[in-house]
Amino acid sequence: MHIPDGYLSPATCAVLYTGAAPFWYVALRRVRKALHTRLVPLISLFAAFSFVIMMFNLPLPGGTTGHAVGIGLAAVVLGPWAAMLAVSIAIVIQALFFGDGGITAIGANCFNMAIAGALVAYAVYRILAGRAAIGSARRVMAAGLAGYVAINVSALLAAIEFGIQPLLYRDATGAPLYCPYPLSVAIPAMMLGHLTIAGFAELTVSAGVVAFLQRSDPSLLKTTAGRGAALAEPAAGRAMRPLWAGLGALLLLTPLGILATGSAWGEWMARDFSNPAVQHEIAATSFQQAAPLRAPEGLARLSQIWTAPFARYAPPYIRSAAFGYLLSAMFGAGLIVLACLTVGRLFGRKEPAT
Repeated sequence: MHIPDGYLSPATCAVLYTGAAPFWYVALRRVRKALHTRLVPLISLFAAFSFVIMMFNLPLPGGTTGHAVGIGLAAVVLGPWAAMLAVSIAIVIQALFFGDGGITAIGANCFNMAIAGALVAYAVYRILAGRAAIGSARRVMAAGLAGYVAINVSALLAAIEFGIQPLLYRDATGAPLYCPYPLSVAIPAMMLGHLTIAGFAELTVSAGVVAFLQRSDPSLLKTTAGRGAALAEPAAGRAMRPLWAGLGALLLLTPLGILATGSAWGEWMARDFSNPAVQHEIAATSFQQAAPLRAPEGLARLSQIWTAPFARYAPPYIRSAAFGYLLSAMFGAGLIVLACLTVGRLFGRKEPAT
């Protein structure tokens, strides 16, 4: 679901950056008064969790791979605005350091996963949870369904953005300049895996952690319970230490994330289009619609804009793929915590009393 550089036109990227900017601005304004509180460690925790959970690639129908995002869980615990910031920070770190998603497509990826995902997850959770008690099974089911709907909405938005490119941007010969597959291919190719495996992974993660919080520290679920201010300060709680420990355990397990073979649909590298074996895989995952014999011109050009220092979570000079993946997970999680703390220091100053 991470759109790489070159699959969207510069105009499309600009529109989506412009569309994301107001939400980032409002999110910072809405959470600013709480950034000096325990919300900062929570944002750090769920941003790092989102980063790590996205490293666990799952085999999807058709031979592609996908992953959970953690946006449903973040929206349920943090509320939609803080969740937007948490997942956006994770997406920016992924693009800058690991080439997971493009630099030009940061606005698109954040709009799809962090912004639309957070708003949809929060709305679904609030509607389905209603006035149920914080410790009720209804809230567990609501959280799971919120994550399921949110990740599928995010996938659908990405599919639409992919699919409109051939309609809008072609070269003089009529060949697509960016993503080569139209809506009739992009939407079913993206949605097949997310409506099944990836969606249910998101459901399981969201429901499972909410059920844990109900037993260990239900105060962390009060922010979105609908009984007070949407950005009420989360209680100190007893669950933070186990949650950090759980994140550490996930970090150690990240090498399992490379066991699933194959690429995510729409995340092929430019050179893959000239590789006959990969061309066959691309066509097979695109309902037997032949892939271009070489990368579209615009895709090839924009894909060279940025070279991530640890592309594909493979640090240079580390021969073991599993160990490199683990180090990337630890380095990325550390960067995210540092970024969240920096945002807290820059924007979390208390406003002067009036």
